[in-house]
Amino acid sequence: MLRRWSSERAVSLCNAQVNPHFLSSDGLPADGRLRLLSFNIQVGISTARYHHYLTRSWQHLLPHGGRALNLQRIGALLDGYDLVALQEVDGGSLRSGYVNQVEHLARLGKFPYWYQQLNRNLGRFAQHSNGLLSRLNPSQLEDHPLPGPPGRGAILMRFGEGEDALVVVMMHLSLGPKTRSRQLAYIRELIGGYRHQILMGDMNTLAADLIEHSPLRDLGLLAPQVEATFPSWRPVRCLDHILLSPGLALERVEVLSQAISDHLPVAVEIRLPSSLGGDSALVPRPSTPVEP
Repeated sequence: MLRRWSSERAVSLCNAQVNPHFLSSDGLPADGRLRLLSFNIQVGISTARYHHYLTRSWQHLLPHGGRALNLQRIGALLDGYDLVALQEVDGGSLRSGYVNQVEHLARLGKFPYWYQQLNRNLGRFAQHSNGLLSRLNPSQLEDHPLPGPPGRGAILMRFGEGEDALVVVMMHLSLGPKTRSRQLAYIRELIGGYRHQILMGDMNTLAADLIEHSPLRDLGLLAPQVEATFPSWRPVRCLDHILLSPGLALERVEVLSQAISDHLPVAVEIRLPSSLGGDSALVPRPSTPVEP
């Protein structure tokens, strides 16, 4: 155990779940690029108008037939990505038909490694979660509840060792600016000792607030995405981000025109520096499967 922020869940080291049929020894793509995707999937609810927040609100509590189709559509987006950050995922409750949506999407996308971070446990009614999907086996995986009222969390993945390691933090931040600042200060403390940093997720604020006016401002992070992501049917605000440290060369950034959720997914492709590109720690290693 590392630290305790609440009586419900302690910060801890943990293991990714393993899909043994999808394990590969191929490692990173030969071109040395890493492909990233972040998506708030709104537990598989298709919201296409503001009034749907009212008329489809029951879908946050009860199952509906279109959810499985929406998950299939999301699964179809995942091909070609190495790391995927998911927000507003259900870990298996009444509303999702007792389907762990992180595990389900890992199978649809043929990801060998996945992890569900349960942030708010409402028993059979809802399992509010973040999720990660990875084609790479992390050197270290950490589950962090974030400061503030219970229900927000971050997942930290590390690839490689020492200062040249790559650290990736996937998160879903609070709506309130004061609480969000506390959460970003906590994340700043987590990643400060690494040269290569990636922050990704639904951050509920604009890029300028994150890189100029938050506890992250001294890191020199880049926010390559400028297109809006919310609401998906008529985007006017950029709330979903993939932030990069300067040593990670940007190859491509795109907001995908896939109005499946009330957020649009964000995709980034980067070229790894030479200190990481040849690191054997970034190559998937055979593992003993861990039962969900």
